[in-house]
Amino acid sequence: MNIIINLFLILFAYLYATFLEWVVHKYVLHGIGKNKDSWFNFHWHSHHKKCRKNKNKDDSYETFLALSVRREILGLYALLVFHLPVYFLSPYFFYTLIICTIRYFYVHQKSHRNVEWGKKNIPWHYDHHMGKDQDANWGVTTDIWDTILKTRKKGTKV
Repeated sequence: MNIIINLFLILFAYLYATFLEWVVHKYVLHGIGKNKDSWFNFHWHSHHKKCRKNKNKDDSYETFLALSVRREILGLYALLVFHLPVYFLSPYFFYTLIICTIRYFYVHQKSHRNVEWGKKNIPWHYDHHMGKDQDANWGVTTDIWDTILKTRKKGTKV
């Protein structure tokens, strides 16, 4: 019985992490982040600008020294620290969040270092940056929430 509960918690943590990814991307990084005075403005004013200019390539990920990358990593770390109390309720849930966070960063940086890989493996994120409407396709590692919430827009015609 315990194994079934733990498997359920792992699945629930994955769904929660990907939904949180969607929410933070849509409402924090694009919502608040479009304000020039926001701490999150690196996302819109640096990352999106570079991607749009360079066919989805963001060379900030080449050295990890760029302010935008350091802020992305710090934001992910802060989210994990915020969720630390969950560990005491369910270590499986918390460990899954850690894995999802690492996966998110790996997939995101790889899609902007290797554009062809990104186009092939996470086309919704390529569409987010290169499509007509950059206010769509909020999922990075999966398009499940964009599909459910009807925010997925296919196509990259700029």
